[in-house]
Amino acid sequence: MNVLRLLGRGVAPAMFCAPLPAGVAVAAEFPLGAGNLAPEAVQLAQITSVSELTDVLPSDWAFQALQSLVENYGCIQGYPDRTFRGQRSLTRFEFAAGLNACLDVIAALIAQTGINPDDLATIRRLQEEFQAELATLRGRVDALEAETATLRAQQFSTTTKLRGEVATHLGVPLDTFEVVNAAGNTLVRETSTSVASRARLVFDSSFTGRDRLRIRLQARSGNFLTPFNGLDRGGAGDYNVEMDNLFYSFPLGNRITVTAAARGRAGNDWVTSTIVPYHGRSVADAGKPQFYNTGASSSNGAGLGINFNLTDSIALDLGYTASNPGATNPAVGLFAAQGQSYIAQLNFLPDGFFRAAVTYMHNDRSNIFAINNLGTQAAPGATDTFAGLLSLNFGNFFVAGHGAYQTFNGGNDFSWSAGLGFNDLLVPGAQLGIYGTQLPQLAGRSDNPFLVEGYYDFPLNRFISLTPAIVYGDAKFVGGGATTDNTGLYGIMRATMRF
Repeated sequence: MNVLRLLGRGVAPAMFCAPLPAGVAVAAEFPLGAGNLAPEAVQLAQITSVSELTDVLPSDWAFQALQSLVENYGCIQGYPDRTFRGQRSLTRFEFAAGLNACLDVIAALIAQTGINPDDLATIRRLQEEFQAELATLRGRVDALEAETATLRAQQFSTTTKLRGEVATHLGVPLDTFEVVNAAGNTLVRETSTSVASRARLVFDSSFTGRDRLRIRLQARSGNFLTPFNGLDRGGAGDYNVEMDNLFYSFPLGNRITVTAAARGRAGNDWVTSTIVPYHGRSVADAGKPQFYNTGASSSNGAGLGINFNLTDSIALDLGYTASNPGATNPAVGLFAAQGQSYIAQLNFLPDGFFRAAVTYMHNDRSNIFAINNLGTQAAPGATDTFAGLLSLNFGNFFVAGHGAYQTFNGGNDFSWSAGLGFNDLLVPGAQLGIYGTQLPQLAGRSDNPFLVEGYYDFPLNRFISLTPAIVYGDAKFVGGGATTDNTGLYGIMRATMRF
C-alpha cells in the first residue's frame, strides 16, 4: 500500500518505479533551451537499498514508502549520480513505465502467493472512499482535454505570437515652449494641453525555436517636447498604419546571432543594451542616449547586424544601415545609398552591479549642424562618434549615464546624460528616476539643448502602467533670421496598455 500512499500525496519523482530491461532508457529532465526537439535520454541505475539515493533522507515524508518499494518490490531506480530528484515533476512517459513495472511485480507476487486479504480489503476501502474524488478528477481531465483541443483548433498560429501596445500621453504646459514649425522659420508657442498616442501590433514568428521573424505595424499621431527630440512613444503620422519593423534574426552556433533587416533597424537597434536603465521608462525620448539618433540612417533603413557573445558577460555588436536604399533610384542599392551608418559596440554585462559599453559610430551623412561665422547653419557631412556608457546598480538603487564625442567637418560636439533612480519603489516593477542630459546639436539649433526629467513609472496590473513626469528644457533655435531662446516646463501623464 506504500505505492498508493505515494500517489495519494500527489508527488511522484522521475524514477518512481521501474526495473527496466538492460539497455532501456527513460526520459530524464528536459532542457528548455531553444531548439531542443526531444528529451534527453539517460540510462538509469538499479538500486537495492534506499540508502543508495544520496538526496533521500530518513526525515523525508516519503522515506518509508520508497524504502518499501525498493526492498519489497525492487520497484525504484535512480539517476546515474545516485540521486532520486523527488521534487521534480513526473512525466507521463515515466509514470507509464514505472507503473507498468510495479504492476508486473505485483502480478508476479499474486501468481505466486495470492492476494493478502487485508491488502485487498484496504484497496476496496480506498476505492470506495475516493470514488467521488476520482470521478471529479476524471471529469476535470476530460474537460481539460476538450479545452486543449479547442485551443489547438482555433489558435492564431503555431509559429507566431501577437502582442500589442498602446501608449497615450497627456501633456500640460506648466510654462511655455516656442518651437520651429515645419517650414523652419516660423515660431509657434505651445500653450495648450496636448495629446499624443502610438499603437503597435508586433508579430513575432519562430520556425526553429531559436530564430525570430518580426513584423511590426505602427500608427501614431501627436508629439510635444519637440525642441528636445520629442516623446519616447510619440511621433507624427496622423494615425496612418505603417510597417516600421521588418527583420529576421537567426543564430550561428551558440554565441553568434545574425539579423537581416529590410526596415526599422538603425543605431541602438543593433546593440545588446543601451546600458542606462531610464531608457524605455522615461517619457521623453531624451532618456535614450541621443548620439544613437544622429546618423543619416533613419528608422526605415535596411541593413545587417551581428552580435557576438564573446563570453557570458562580454558581447560585441556590429551593425550597418543604409537609409531608404533605392527609394528614388533602384540602381543605387544597399551599399551605395546616400546615407549609410556603421556601429560597433562592446558591452560588459556581468551579473554584478557594474555594466558598461563603449561605442563607435560612423555616418556618411549627418543631421548634426554647426553654426558658421555668418551665423547660419553649416552641414558637416560625415560624422564620427565615440561614446561610453555606464550603469551602477546597487540593488534597488542605480546611477547611470553616458558621454559622446562627435567630430565632423567644421567642428566637434559633445553630449551627455547622467541620472539615478530607484527600482521597485512602493510597487513591485515600478521605477522612480531623474536624469539630466545635454543633447547633440541638431538642425535648427544654435547650441546643445538641455533637458531634465523626473518620472515615476509604475504598473497598475500586468497589462497597464502609468508614468507621470515633469520635464524641464532649455534650447535655442535659429529661425527667421534670429536666434530664439526656449525655456519651458511640462507636466506629462503617460498610460501604456499591453496585450
